[in-house]
Amino acid sequence: MSEDVEHRVVLVTGATSGIGLAIAKRFAAAGYTVAVNGIETDADAAPALAEIAAQGGKAEYFGADLADDAQAEALACRVIERLGRIDVLVNNAGIQKVAAIEDFPSTDWHRIIAISLDSAYHTIRAALPGMKRNGWGRIINIASAHGLRASAYKSAYVATKHAVVGLTKTVALEVAEAGITANAICPGYVWTPLVAAQVADQARVHKMSEEDVVRNVMLAPQPTKAFVRPEEIAEMAYYLTGDLARSITGAAISIDGGWTAK
Repeated sequence: MSEDVEHRVVLVTGATSGIGLAIAKRFAAAGYTVAVNGIETDADAAPALAEIAAQGGKAEYFGADLADDAQAEALACRVIERLGRIDVLVNNAGIQKVAAIEDFPSTDWHRIIAISLDSAYHTIRAALPGMKRNGWGRIINIASAHGLRASAYKSAYVATKHAVVGLTKTVALEVAEAGITANAICPGYVWTPLVAAQVADQARVHKMSEEDVVRNVMLAPQPTKAFVRPEEIAEMAYYLTGDLARSITGAAISIDGGWTAK
């Protein structure tokens, strides 16, 4: 562990399960202090926090409902106030809703956008001044293959993830000479609690069994016919913080079993 890494702080939103938890664990294993964000109470988040801390780094929990604009805006400021800095920012929090556009509730539309897009704006805006002062920073936005391709019945999610990719590119251009990179990781279907929760909704919409949904809907676009593992996303996120990734910026990196190659 280098001294630089030992004193670096990473904020991971939506880090109590799935992709976010895997990313938090990877950075903890490398010696980072991990600011763990989730919607849970401190007590409910304790098992995930212990799992992260067990990897060897320090971990502190910062509960915030990122659908609430004020909480999202305050999150990164709270981390900086408590831990002194944010060197790596991973915007991972996200939710999903599957419904035809004419049946899509406006409350769900706005909540999806707030959690996946608006919160990224708030955290980036708060983290950048410190990164610029330090002459180093990494911004990693977890987008989706749906940031590059569309699917029916996912209007809010697809629109939001396309916007996240655009936000990433714009930020990368603005900070290109400041020692900061900004990239989006675009996973295909990763087996996480979020994806597992979609199975029943997809079965209802497509009038299929849950087994057929997994085989013929979820994995249909992935040529490998296999779910991506959260650890694969975590390893890419960590790679993007390394010196050999300093020229990778403004990129939308697909980890999707070949989905977007078609």
